[in-house]
Parts: sequence; C-alpha cells; structure tokens
Amino acid sequence: MFYQTPKPIYQRILLKISGEILRGSQNYGIDPVVLNRIAIEIKELVGLSVQIGIVIGGGNFLRGDRLEKFGIERVSADHMGMLATVINGLAMNDALNQAKVQNKLMCSISLNGICKRYNWTEAIDLLRNNKVVIFSGGIGNPFFTTDSAACLRGIEIRADLILKATKVDGIYSSDPSKSKDAILYENLTYQEVIQKELKIMDLTALDLARNHDFPIRIFNINKSGALFRIITGSKEGTLVSSKNKRQLQLLRKTRGKYDSKFKNRS
Repeated sequence: MFYQTPKPIYQRILLKISGEILRGSQNYGIDPVVLNRIAIEIKELVGLSVQIGIVIGGGNFLRGDRLEKFGIERVSADHMGMLATVINGLAMNDALNQAKVQNKLMCSISLNGICKRYNWTEAIDLLRNNKVVIFSGGIGNPFFTTDSAACLRGIEIRADLILKATKVDGIYSSDPSKSKDAILYENLTYQEVIQKELKIMDLTALDLARNHDFPIRIFNINKSGALFRIITGSKEGTLVSSKNKRQLQLLRKTRGKYDSKFKNRS
C-alpha cells in the first residue's frame, strides 16, 4: 500500500510571521532553532508547489510605536522598525538558502547592495516559478503596521489567503490563560472580529482585508507541522472572512484564473 502525499488546497499564500515568533524563548533577537524550523516547514510547502510570499514583523528588535513613548519622533521610530523587518528578512533569506529553497528578499525602501526594491511584476514572476518571496520594509511608510503590509502584499500578489503565524491556537472569546471558559472560534467574519474587539490585527489591516474579501487564518506556528496541515485542508486555527465555504472555493478559482491571464499577458 502506497502513501499518497495530500494535495494542497491553496495555490498561493501570504505567510505573516511576527518578530516575536522568531525571538522564540529569548528576550531579544532571533532564535536560530525557531528560524530554521520554520524554513524547513516552508520548504515542505514549496515541495507541494505552493507559491509563498512572506512578511515578517520586527518586534523582536524594536517597534516604532513603543520607541515613540521614549521620546523618539514617530516617523523616525517607524523607519527604525522598517529596518528591523529587513534584518529579519535577511535572516529568513539565509535560512531558506541553507535549506536549499530558492527565494528572493525584496524591500519597500531602497537598500542597494542589501536587497532588491519591491517590484510587483517581478514578485509575481518569481512566485509563479516557485520561488519564495520575502517582503520586508513594511509598506515603506510610517504609521502602518506589518499586518497592513501583509494584507497589502497578499492582495497585490493575488494570494488565496493570509496565514498569520502566532503563538496561540487561534482566536479565543477571552484570554485562555485567564479563563477556563474561553472558546476557540473556528470561523469569524471581519465584522464579528471588530464588534467583539478581538485584537488579531490593527483595524487598518482588517479593513483592507475585508474590503477585498481577503481571508485570514490565525494559527499556532509553534505546533509542528501546522503549516502543512493547513495547506492540505486542516481547519486548524481560526478563519476570518466574509465568505462561506463555497464562496471561498469560488474566490480561489477566480484568483487562479486571474493569475493565468497575467501569465499569458506577460
């Protein structure tokens, strides 16, 4: 009896990883064990021909909104935060290279000699050729989070959904560490997330996703194999969308047709 590898249900995804995830159990910086484990799990998805874009936060080094509290001008603080995402992007670029995964690091700001400036057409072409694209530098402007950058890049590359990697199993009705009655939601609409004040990401990012019917799945990346299970159909974590299951399937097909048209045009 032969084992048949499960087929992916998504063709193209945007993986959002917070800087805190890369920090692991450390107080600061990057835990190489966590970084390399994620790189190996990404490699497994590439082996399934899943096209992957990645946005990484910079909170393991610094956050602009926190620096502002110490008297640093917010614009300067956010620029520092953008550079922190580049540091994490370079780390992921190196980890993927060591895992023998072809990838390209792009940045929304010019850093000649370090990484390539973000170009939408080139990013689409790289993804179509099964190369992972790491998007760093946020959206290139202050006052916007990397969650907003993840939604923006995901929409631009016509990803099927955002996979937001966290340290928790999904979205709960209350803090599970404080309440035994906390309920893990399987599905939520954007409006429910806003009404219940469930802080999965900032309202700017959430509103952008809602306006473009861009689904978001929140999951625990510290669970081994979580990425593979989700890609192959597991309902792990919490799905945030404005669509029912049938509509989501139709939306994925529509995005696939769009990419085919782009391919024929280029």
